[in-house]
Amino acid sequence: MNDTLLYIAYSVAPLIIGWVLDLLLGDPPRLPHPVVLFGRMTAWCEHRFNRGSRENAAYSRRAGVAVAVLLPSVVFAATWGLIVLAGMVHPLVALAVQAVLVFYCLAGTTLVREVRDVFLALDRSIDEGRRQVARIVGRDTSALSAHEVRTAAIETLAENLSDGVVAPLFWYMLLGGPGMMAYKMVNTLDSMIGYRTERYRDFGRAAARIDDAANWLPARITAMLMVAVSGCRLSHLRFVLRYSSCHASPNSGWPEAALAGALDCRFGGPHHYFGTLFYKPYIGCNDRPLSLTDMKKAVEINRLSEILMVIIVVIALSTPYFPALHS
Repeated sequence: MNDTLLYIAYSVAPLIIGWVLDLLLGDPPRLPHPVVLFGRMTAWCEHRFNRGSRENAAYSRRAGVAVAVLLPSVVFAATWGLIVLAGMVHPLVALAVQAVLVFYCLAGTTLVREVRDVFLALDRSIDEGRRQVARIVGRDTSALSAHEVRTAAIETLAENLSDGVVAPLFWYMLLGGPGMMAYKMVNTLDSMIGYRTERYRDFGRAAARIDDAANWLPARITAMLMVAVSGCRLSHLRFVLRYSSCHASPNSGWPEAALAGALDCRFGGPHHYFGTLFYKPYIGCNDRPLSLTDMKKAVEINRLSEILMVIIVVIALSTPYFPALHS
């Protein structure tokens, strides 16, 4: 077997194994998860270096830049070293390590379960629905109506298809396991400190900007995947192009617009984050109640988009260009 075919075998096999494990298991709650470690690293750095006051804004910005660059770099280097060491033991050990990393980095199955649980919890009571959706969104859910709870869950399903599935696969395609893990560190930083609140405005600015850059292309790929699996309608594409900019994030509007267009519903509006009211422009104009049928359709679109992205990555990794890029 020549070097190119060997590379293809040892890059495609971990992807398929890790993806299948995610489909079957999701995130097992009793296993240690690297994202938990990333969260602790972020929390420690934020507590140690974020001074969070106007008088120390310049220091917090500089410290935030250092943290936002250093932590993903450390994760990339550590992951690369782990894979190299595993390869010294045996190539199959390195393959197994990368497969486990792919498994840990994909969040498609867990997210689908969480969204389904939101709808099931709402059938029991509004309070249960609010508590359940609080597990997957950053906004204050204590005063949400049943319609707002369902909408929040479906919005998150769209946004996290990009962050939790397509983007990790994209970075695996470009930079292998180390790139995928570094992306998860970038995403963790943004999810914890990338807010425009008084506490995080300065310290988290660099983390938010790096996350925006890392997700720029994956978010647009996600939207196109969703359009493709929803029937490739020109009207759907026009809807996405019209509403994709109706979001505070330069990226989140793309998958949200794609799913809102597929469901003919409306996302966005005012939300509270950490006690601060943020107004999000509306995506779509049909403010209709969302149902269990809508959730099932959204899940189907997500799953089909995920499968299509895996196929694209496998094809890309099977071409001569990508082995050269990774070597």
